[in-house]
Amino acid sequence: MDLIDINDELREVAEVEMVIPRNPKVYLVRRNPFEIYTDMQFKRKYRLSKGVAQFVINLIGNEILHVNNNRGLPVSPEVQVLTTIRYLAKGAYGDDIAEHHGLSQPTLSIIVKRVVEAIAGHREEFIKFPENEELNTVKTEFYNIARCSAIVGAIDGTHVKIKCPGGENPDLFINRKGYYSLNVQVVSDAKGKIRYIVARWRGSAHDSRIWNECLLRHRFAKLMVYYLEIMGTYPCSRYLLTPLLHPKTDSENRYNRAHISTRNVVERLFGKWKNMFRCFFNGLHMKLETTKAAIVAVAIIYNIYMTGQLQNGDSSDEESDEENEIEDGYFQENMQGNLFRQQYIQRFFN
Repeated sequence: MDLIDINDELREVAEVEMVIPRNPKVYLVRRNPFEIYTDMQFKRKYRLSKGVAQFVINLIGNEILHVNNNRGLPVSPEVQVLTTIRYLAKGAYGDDIAEHHGLSQPTLSIIVKRVVEAIAGHREEFIKFPENEELNTVKTEFYNIARCSAIVGAIDGTHVKIKCPGGENPDLFINRKGYYSLNVQVVSDAKGKIRYIVARWRGSAHDSRIWNECLLRHRFAKLMVYYLEIMGTYPCSRYLLTPLLHPKTDSENRYNRAHISTRNVVERLFGKWKNMFRCFFNGLHMKLETTKAAIVAVAIIYNIYMTGQLQNGDSSDEESDEENEIEDGYFQENMQGNLFRQQYIQRFFN
């Protein structure tokens, strides 16, 4: 082979490379889930109805208008919200969710942060402790469950799995079951809506400490008139009614049975909430502050969903494949709390 033949071959290779790029760009296709999925398919993929999803989009659409992907192409508020909801609802890996919506993984991370922070910003609008006439309505609804009087909420904590938060003393986020978590305190009303939430405490914090330092506790201590039905991991007090460890009389047994039936609303809430947002099972793999915002955001979305269910007359619970996460705990009691509980039992369960 002479030099002329070699030059001809090199020229042919160069021409081929000009025609076929070595690394062709791949543009992912974005589809409109509202158009391509039926109502049933949409709910199966996003764990919410189209109506609830559209409500969330309308709620924060103006707050998340301007965002581009890594190719400088705009991402609509609809795609941002639906991508975030699917990421939280399915608990799938980010790569799969991003590809499904025609996004890259870095763009997905940016979008999820923007959306959960925007939704969490509406906390006071959707997570409100009842007041005035609504408070009387909630007390009546709790009474109708098992004849427990003056109850305005059922309180409990649940652990939300997170990635290692890093920083100083990350081991403080390891709970007694051995994984990193946030201990989230929730107060439920009689219909299973979230009326109060604290989502900032590390996993090693005890339920009673979270309660002692929350704003709701100080409000109750000041009013001294309302009672919360609670699990035994909290201190018995004038405004927290715990079950009896060793009931002896018929009145005490009636009280314990009523207590169990009444507090079940918060246990069912956790089961339904976590079944709706499967990210609770796989864990939230975000930065710590974004994780806190995400927990509040899914609480708001859950309440929006529950409001729609109650307005439609459908308050039935979906089946949950998760075991209720009831802490073993221990009974923290004091003399004044015990005395008040006995007075409550004598007044309402004799």
